[in-house]
Amino acid sequence: MRARLIIAVLAVMPIGPVGAQQTPTYDARPKITVGGEAVVNVKPDKIVINLGIETKDNDILTAKQKNNDILKKAVAAVKECGVAEKDIQTDHLSIQPRWRIEYQREDFLGYIVRNAFTVTLTDTAKVEELVTTVLQAGVNYIHGIDFQTTELKKYREQARELALKAAKEKAEKMAAVLGQSVGAPIQINENYGGSPWSYYSNWSGGAWGFNRSQGMSQNAFQNAGGGSGEISDTIALGKISIRANVNVTFELKK
Repeated sequence: MRARLIIAVLAVMPIGPVGAQQTPTYDARPKITVGGEAVVNVKPDKIVINLGIETKDNDILTAKQKNNDILKKAVAAVKECGVAEKDIQTDHLSIQPRWRIEYQREDFLGYIVRNAFTVTLTDTAKVEELVTTVLQAGVNYIHGIDFQTTELKKYREQARELALKAAKEKAEKMAAVLGQSVGAPIQINENYGGSPWSYYSNWSGGAWGFNRSQGMSQNAFQNAGGGSGEISDTIALGKISIRANVNVTFELKK
């Protein structure tokens, strides 16, 4: 009976090698960690324009009808610029009563109707013409002009590759100063500080008092004032900056 008890106790005792496998190992190799950053500037080939129409009247139906009339006129003007119907989309619609003293609802000012729509341009040369045309049609606001590239994946991979090369060059120069050389990479991290690429929200807030953003927005001309007539400033396409940022740990060798 006693012999059987001793055998049972031994059966539940951990074996040495199994316990040793659970102990984390320490990497004692000499290492160097550096950061690499790169920016690829790209000419935009796609532009998303966010437009807004605001109308007001004491009668809700009249306020809405005024808004609809401007929207129809603006959409017709956009189509005359060669934009396909599929590239014109309604984005936001709101109807709101307004009072001079809001919290007491005193001194009624009328109903505010706000309508936002987006226009996607693939012919970047037409952006200034289109903006001028819709302002003349009665559009009140340009909430944002978002410059994009349809080859974002290709260019961000280029930026990442350049960032890795920059990190390696930095590590090699720093190691050489210390009389050492760089070995194989041990760890590679890509930094996501919000986003590794230069995506900028096409607009935030603005005169309407609500926030919106496009997750894949790449660059922006923000919050241009609205009104009928000619647009005051020439819109320059410029370049989209696509950024990559990495941290790399290399082994150091003598």
